[in-house]
Amino acid sequence: MSQADPGSVLVAGGAGYIGSHVSKALAIAGYHPVVLDNLSTGNAAHVVDFPLIHADIADTGRVVSLIREHKIRALLHFAASIQVEESVRFPLDYYENNVCRTLRLLRTCSKNGVRTVVFSSTAAVYGSPEKLPVSEDAALNPINPYGRSKMMVEMMLKDMAAALPDFHFAALRYFNVAGADRGGRIGQSYPKATHLITLALRTALGLRPELVIFGTDYATADGTAVRDYIDIEDIAFLHVRALDALFERPRNLVLNCGYGHGFSVNEVVQTVKRVTGIDFPVHETGRRPGDPPVLVADSSRAKNELNWTPMHDKLEEIIRAAWEWERKLHSMKAIQ
Repeated sequence: MSQADPGSVLVAGGAGYIGSHVSKALAIAGYHPVVLDNLSTGNAAHVVDFPLIHADIADTGRVVSLIREHKIRALLHFAASIQVEESVRFPLDYYENNVCRTLRLLRTCSKNGVRTVVFSSTAAVYGSPEKLPVSEDAALNPINPYGRSKMMVEMMLKDMAAALPDFHFAALRYFNVAGADRGGRIGQSYPKATHLITLALRTALGLRPELVIFGTDYATADGTAVRDYIDIEDIAFLHVRALDALFERPRNLVLNCGYGHGFSVNEVVQTVKRVTGIDFPVHETGRRPGDPPVLVADSSRAKNELNWTPMHDKLEEIIRAAWEWERKLHSMKAIQ
């Protein structure tokens, strides 16, 4: 860090899977995270060493008081609905939560002097890209309301940066985030999780009767969809480095967060079976609406802009960390 005390930052959605890991990484880096979360999907138990304010990001009065009380310097925004299939069924809910509430949060922060933002975006803004791996210069063509809602927020951020000379942002476009804190303290704990690796591990634990694979007729090597999986600890570090970069040399950044290579659903399933030693049942069914066949990142810009070198670029290591977390989580629930 270039500063002895980088100050306090507001982490919206900081009790969620990604937000809690980023909050931990921020604290390690010397920042003072202040978590704002309505706990609709977040877990208060994952916020241990810093303040947790149970409120909605659209609660303007509460946000203003937090900014003033804690002298907030920046916003890191994770509060959003994130399920692709759900967004197709309930599009207005996604636009309300991901766009309208974010608009209110950005307006409140900007009016009260917080004009540095790190935004949790997604590779879903690309839709089904023609060229792979996909770079940040690819056309934005989301094919589901979730992706469109995230694209709309990116557009707001760009327009704010154009209108306000002292407003700067980093939009980090995640590919598939997986894994867990290597210390075993936090991980994916949402009971309605939709992430493939989490679902596969919970099936291995016997918490689900079978793992459902959606689509086996894609134009891929084995017919199942291919994704770029990035470890949660690498994602957390990328957020810290992005925030550092905005403070060190104010500018606007749009960065892919991935490893540049993908694994098919079948490859992930086989790796989970190998790591756990459990041959759990798998049921194949048709494609889900809104799912592209292949999404793999060109992450060279993040590596260059943030001087980033991935720490955990091995699928088996990511799954093993997630497996340790899931077993711990299951054991804790069994004791209660």
